[in-house]
Amino acid sequence: MKNDDQHMENLTIATAPFENKSGDKAYNLSVIEQMAADAAAKGAKAIAFHECSITGYTFARTLNKTQMLDLAEEIPSGPSIIALTEYARRYDIAILAGLFEKDKDDNLFKAYVCVDKTGLIAKHRKLPPFINPHLLPGTAYTVFDLYGWKCGILICYDNNVIENVRATTLLGAQVIFMPHVTMCTPSTRPGAGFVDPKLWKNKEANAHLLRQEFDSLKGRQWLMKWLPARAYDNAIYAVFSNPIGMDDDQLKNGCSMIIDPYGDIMSECRSLENEFTIAELTPDKLEKAGGYRYIQARKPDLYRDIIGREHESFQKVVWL
Repeated sequence: MKNDDQHMENLTIATAPFENKSGDKAYNLSVIEQMAADAAAKGAKAIAFHECSITGYTFARTLNKTQMLDLAEEIPSGPSIIALTEYARRYDIAILAGLFEKDKDDNLFKAYVCVDKTGLIAKHRKLPPFINPHLLPGTAYTVFDLYGWKCGILICYDNNVIENVRATTLLGAQVIFMPHVTMCTPSTRPGAGFVDPKLWKNKEANAHLLRQEFDSLKGRQWLMKWLPARAYDNAIYAVFSNPIGMDDDQLKNGCSMIIDPYGDIMSECRSLENEFTIAELTPDKLEKAGGYRYIQARKPDLYRDIIGREHESFQKVVWL
């Protein structure tokens, strides 16, 4: 894997948490449009939103298949992709956002798309889509060109299986968009748990307590255990997106950030509001970072048969 730095220009990217409304695509798209416009005005060439940012996420755990089909859209012919394309054209910015997808045979998927002024340029289907039993798993990795950079997409739990990040990197990705709806849920790990939604009802008065909760092992402290390592080990830029505020009955802590190939946070959202943060990605870090050298030093003959060994995938999400 070799990066052709001489032909790559710096890339300015925004990542944006916002408080989505469950099932209200018109509202969510209106927020996406406004934030895309504002980010473009500040020089961003792309803006990334969270998992299911168009449709809402957590409420889907209670929907039957008919309700899911009513919520989902075909891609790229559905109205949300048409709307995103219009925003991308209007503000000259690529937009990455998530929604539920259906195909012509009424199969359902969890999708995340990248759209520019020409239309859809990439779509990834979540590999373990656990939020609703009617969703089918994706079956492929996603790597695409964006302004001369090779980009990948991995949705939420996709990133917790480390092989997915390495595989996407080995397919050429230099930037991996990592949309999530995560943190602030129960788990078997110490310190995990919900954050009391009552705190959000008067978030200004409770701002200090909310920040303590959001940054604790319920939230950011857990994220910092693994997210920088995904960027560091693979020498990629990680663009992490996560909602802020209420998603159905769960309070989420935002924390959207961009991490460089050294594993360092370049920029991060820290308010309790809808916001975005911007970072300028430079190609020099892709090969200067240690992870690049580690990838060159691999010896696949040692572990090809180990990693490729037959295995029955099993997933248990504690909070469900």
